[in-house]
Amino acid sequence: MTDTPRLRLPSLPTLALIAAGIIAAASAAVAVSRASGGGSESPAAKDWRVVGWAYAQQGDASDSANAYRKATKIEPDNAENWSSLGEALQTGSTQVVPEAEAAFRKALSLDASDPRARYFLAVEKDLKGDHKGAVEDWLALLRDTPAGAPWEADLRRTIAQTAQRNNINVDGRMPAAGSGATATAAIPGPTPEQLAAASSIPPSQQDQMVQGMVERLAARLKANPKDSDGWIQLMRSRMVLGQKDQAKEALNSGLAAFTGDTATQSQLKSAATQLGVPAA
Repeated sequence: MTDTPRLRLPSLPTLALIAAGIIAAASAAVAVSRASGGGSESPAAKDWRVVGWAYAQQGDASDSANAYRKATKIEPDNAENWSSLGEALQTGSTQVVPEAEAAFRKALSLDASDPRARYFLAVEKDLKGDHKGAVEDWLALLRDTPAGAPWEADLRRTIAQTAQRNNINVDGRMPAAGSGATATAAIPGPTPEQLAAASSIPPSQQDQMVQGMVERLAARLKANPKDSDGWIQLMRSRMVLGQKDQAKEALNSGLAAFTGDTATQSQLKSAATQLGVPAA
């Protein structure tokens, strides 16, 4: 652990938590919690979580954190509220955010298995210079990760790249990749649960937070089409919204963007099949 106040970017965690699996990890944690009877009892808290999630998707960390703070006040005993707040506060920062760290520890005091809180506390170890401790914590999280979980691939990359950069030997320490991994694993995007939860928000806010997010993704891909994960995300979002024709258009556009790249085209077609997108 270094005691110098100067902090560098971690090898991969900041990219991972911005770009992919952690939102998916949070969604999976919510689903597990609800299935076990530990879900939210307050519609108001759920609404603030949806608002917080939507702001996070738009890149507005400040408003996202404010929304999650409201959820924690309504439901202080819900771990999801606290780990969501911590994520909003810590995402993208190159130094440990004290309020975020406190929120993650509160989440773990309520639910010791919360994958998001566990991941981010390891990120904070890495930011503090305790790279070995961070890798150990991520390895423990990976061992507890269900086969084929949406965040598994990103977590593996985080471990491998952080270990390599800091000369930490992890040979033989990572469990075999889950057999449930698919072409859509680790691709971020709104889940059916998240979009269904948005139904309790007024229609104008639904359009702003959900449809608007999807349209911005479509615009980004139109400007920069060489993004296979982005096309998969767009297909999944369109299918969740019931926009099958637009999902098919996304598939066709993605295939056109990778003309001559048979491997990427195969990945896109496989993902489309898994998502139920009509054939191109």
